[in-house]
Formats: sequence, C-alpha cells, structure tokens
Amino acid sequence: MNNNIDPTPTDWSSPAMQKRIAKRYAAEKRFKFMGLTAVALSTIFLIFLLVTMLGNGFSGFLQTNAKLEIDFPALTGGASAQSISGNGAQAAIRSLDLPGIVSTARQEQYASLSINMEQSIFSSGIVRRITQELLNNPSLIEQKTIFHLPTDAAIDTAYKGDGVKAAEITVKALEEKNVLSTEFNLSFLTGADASDAAEAGIWAAFKGSLMTMFITIMLAFPVGVLSALYLEEYAPKNRWTDLIEVSINNLAAVPSIIFGLLGLVVFLSWFNMPRSSALVGGLTLALMTMPVIVIAGRNAVKAVPPSIREAALGIGASPVQVVFHHVLPLALPGILTGTIIGMARALGETAPLLLIGMRAFVPAAPSGFSEPSTVLPVQIYLWSDEVNRAFVEKTSAAIIVLLLFLMTMNAVAIYLRNRFETRW
Repeated sequence: MNNNIDPTPTDWSSPAMQKRIAKRYAAEKRFKFMGLTAVALSTIFLIFLLVTMLGNGFSGFLQTNAKLEIDFPALTGGASAQSISGNGAQAAIRSLDLPGIVSTARQEQYASLSINMEQSIFSSGIVRRITQELLNNPSLIEQKTIFHLPTDAAIDTAYKGDGVKAAEITVKALEEKNVLSTEFNLSFLTGADASDAAEAGIWAAFKGSLMTMFITIMLAFPVGVLSALYLEEYAPKNRWTDLIEVSINNLAAVPSIIFGLLGLVVFLSWFNMPRSSALVGGLTLALMTMPVIVIAGRNAVKAVPPSIREAALGIGASPVQVVFHHVLPLALPGILTGTIIGMARALGETAPLLLIGMRAFVPAAPSGFSEPSTVLPVQIYLWSDEVNRAFVEKTSAAIIVLLLFLMTMNAVAIYLRNRFETRW
C-alpha cells in the first residue's frame, strides 16, 4: 500500500485553485483567439487573391471590336457568291487578295481621323476572320458589309483603361467616330497561343492539360492502387518490403523538378519519345503522382476493419475475393482522397513539364497524344513572362480557367468518393 498518497480532498474554492482555473480559462481563450485570427487571416488572403485575379482577369474575357465597312463589289470587281462556293472556295478567296482589300477599306474609313496610321487598329487575325465569314456566308461578297473585328492588343488594353499614351490617343479618336464596342471574347476560349495578344487563346493549352491528366490518371491510379493492395495485403514483412516502403515515402517528398529530369533522361533520351507531347508529360506526372496514391491507398486499406476480412473468409470467399470484393470497395473513398491530392498537385505543376519541352509555342490544339502540346500552368508561365502588357489580363484570365478546371476535377472526385463511401 502506498502511504505517500494525500487523503485530503482538493479544495477547489481555495484562492490557489481558483487562480489555476483562471489561468486555464485564459489559456483556452488565447487559443480560441489565435485560431480565429488564423482563420480570419486565411480568409482575408483568399478573398484578396480572388478579388485580384477576378479584377485583373475579367477583362481578359472581353474583346474590344472596331467596325470595318468593306464594299466588296467595288473592291473585288464584282465577284459573285458562286465563285467562292464549293470545294475551291478557299483558293478562290485567296485569289481575291483579301489582305489588300482589307487594307484599302481600312485606309478609306480611317485615314481621315487624326491618328497615327502606323498604329495598327485591328489585330493580325482579321483577314482570317473575314475569310471564315465569307466561307460561312458567301453572299457577303456581293454587298457592302460591316464587320466588327478585334482591335489591336494595344488599343484593346487602352480602351479598357490600362494602355499607353499613343494608344489612348487612337482610342479617343475612334470613340469620337463611334466605331468601338466590347463583347465576350469567345476566341480566348477557342483559340491557341499567338504572338498577338488579341488573338491568343487557351484552348490548345486546356486540351493539352486534359490529355496530359488523362495519361496521368490512367497510369498512376491503377498502378498505385494495385501497389497499395499488394504491400498491405500480400507482401511479406521483411527488409525488402521495408526498403520499398521507405523509398515510396521518400519519392512522395521529392521535388517535382527531379521527376522532370527523370522524364528527360528516360522518356526522351533513352526511349526517344516525342518531345513536348502530352504522352511524355502524362508519364512524367504519373511518376510524381503514383507515390501519393500508394501512401493514401495503403492507409485506406489499413483502415478497413479486420472483421470485414474475417466475415468474408467465414462465408467462403477466397483471399483474392476478400481483397477485391470487400476490402477495395470499402477503401475506395480514402483512395480517391489521395488521388484528388495527387492529381491537384500534378495539374498545377510547371517545372517538370518545362524540362521535357512542353514550353513550346503551340499555335494549334494537338490532335493526338504524341503531337506537340502545352498545359495551362506552362501557358500561364509563358504569358507572364511576356513584355506586352496586354498579356497581363490574359494571364489572369487563364489562371481563373485553371482554378475552375481544378475545382471541377475535384468536385467530380469528391462526388465519386461520397458515392462509394460506406459507413460501418
């Protein structure tokens, strides 16, 4: 029997105990205050980030247009709609010297304005747009037609209130003539990269991201899940298994640029795969994502109660049936959580893709996994490095699209996780 125990009960009403209790309450209040302060600061920074991006990027979804009236009968010598129809329509339109027609119409309409005619009013892609209009509606060649065409990036930026002085003078003259208007910039969502900011779009980078993520998930998810099942359910506990576990944990913490070097050496140098392709990008990101999925998968499999396995074995299920019919479905929500984290990290990576050449100028969306392509993070990086200030709003707008893409992907994964989640 321990004789050192003090049988005297604690006097909670004594001044000493009341002081200790007051200190505990004060410490709890300080902890709550620090927690609320941390949440408030995080919310403020998040709101500041969103407001800044939306403020800078919203104008990137808008395009300033200017009117251009073209008298096709007078400038083409009376070309007919039939002459630019059919299989040889594009060749017939090229024979009309459309760039010269556009230049003449521009001189006739804007030469009287007190502006520097060396300042380009329209973007570099207006001839292509007019050609497409004529292909869609050949009857336009037989009449005077007013086109609303995208302005040059400098004028577009000045019209939105952030341009250089020379462009602002031009904008003022154009406003007096009442030829400027603003509309939603659909070509930003459907176009590809371009040297002219007014013609630049994100569809090529967006499609490249989709293709790269498809390769990543199709390789990393099944291999990662099967590796987790093997290590947790079948692998013997020995030094070799311990070495594999340590290696996987270390790989999950390796900087992403190391995987870029690995992809450069293995996929490009050794296997001579196509440079700057979604295939190589997806394989590189799959190597980076796989350890995260393996770790999350092992934890999810380990969290399944042993009673599930014992019950399945008790009703006659084989060990393989126990794993794939009972354990895996119950562990799937946890596995999908790890997959969400890994894919979100892969979607925002830039460094490994730069090393394998996915910073190439891609003027058209890729049609195959082996064709040159880029991804949204790399496109954002390239635009942010441009000297032309018109690319600033394009960069912010592309960031908004990337965040929406990320949230959509996460929402789908969370839905699937909740759909398969089972509580016991």
